Amino acid sequence: MKRALLAVADRISASLNIVAQAMVLILIASMLYEVVARYVFGAPTLWAFDIAYMSTGVLFVLGAAQALREDAHVRIDFLSSRMPKRVRGAIDGLAFLVVLFPVFVWLASIAGQRAWRAWMTGEVEHVSPWAPLMWPFYSALAIGLSALALQLFAEGLRALTDPRDDDSFKIET
Repeated sequence: MKRALLAVADRISASLNIVAQAMVLILIASMLYEVVARYVFGAPTLWAFDIAYMSTGVLFVLGAAQALREDAHVRIDFLSSRMPKRVRGAIDGLAFLVVLFPVFVWLASIAGQRAWRAWMTGEVEHVSPWAPLMWPFYSALAIGLSALALQLFAEGLRALTDPRDDDSFKIET
């Protein structure tokens, strides 16, 4: 059961990471188009700013679960790195399961409610002249936060049952 849950969490994180990588391409293409339209043709777009902030937000939140899976988030672990492997695993496991998992479930719930409300009301971005619909953006945030919560749960279980060896703090001379 545990192995299946971990595999599902890992697969979801990896899949959303591929979507996040595609968002980088969308961001690059939209910015290139905007630069050419603005400086070559003198006709800036109405939508480039909105695409930029939405795609940047989405790529960060969709990639967060995979970053957690690969232990790529920045840590300040000058204390825990000096502790035994099991103690470090217990600290990580409890932090992930007791503190961070509930927080990200709550954030995902809020984002999901926001996406649903935006869908039902046809909410658009009011400060933008383009006025894009907001539910796709909010939905992507809800999906990314849910995946991060699931990965936090999986990594918490991993940390408690099979802590990682951590040599990331050691300075090579």
